[in-house]
Amino acid sequence: MQTIELKAAKRENLGKTATKQLRNEGQVPCVLYGGEETLHVSAPLKDFNKLIYTPSVHIVKLNVNGKVYDAIIQDVQFHPVSDDAIHVDFLQVFEDKPVTIEIPVKLNGLAAGVKAGGKLNLEKRKLKVKALAKDLPDVLDIDITKLGLGKGIQVGHLSYDNLELLNNKNQVVVSVKLTRAARAAGQTAEEA
Repeated sequence: MQTIELKAAKRENLGKTATKQLRNEGQVPCVLYGGEETLHVSAPLKDFNKLIYTPSVHIVKLNVNGKVYDAIIQDVQFHPVSDDAIHVDFLQVFEDKPVTIEIPVKLNGLAAGVKAGGKLNLEKRKLKVKALAKDLPDVLDIDITKLGLGKGIQVGHLSYDNLELLNNKNQVVVSVKLTRAARAAGQTAEEA
């Protein structure tokens, strides 16, 4: 899993007025929880672009006045008009405690059903997993080469080393749907 360092400063003043002043200065108020104490910090807005606007999941090395905490982003609140991050919640991670996070799905190969005229349909772009931070992958690879027309892969069919999938076992992750063109081609082949 990739790591990104983010420099943050501890916030002394809390409340609406102090938070509004921080945002006017180009800072994002943040909270780090899950450790011994809850920390209220702020970090520059520009530093969040490479962290938030990506499908990848990162472990954040949160540097608060020289002390580094390992964390993941738990929640982000966005401004309704500008779409800038206005508040970020970080969850501190430890080497011996499992963490729950959503990891992106990556499809590998060309499905047999697509070769036969079907349409590939990715139902779930991310899956919720529980694992130790050191065991978290960048992506969850799924081989779809044997996926036929009208078939799908459910969460229950997937397994990965050192991680537990938390989504419903019957939930479809990826499927190949029969298109009208493929259905019409199948009917004309039967008539001939």
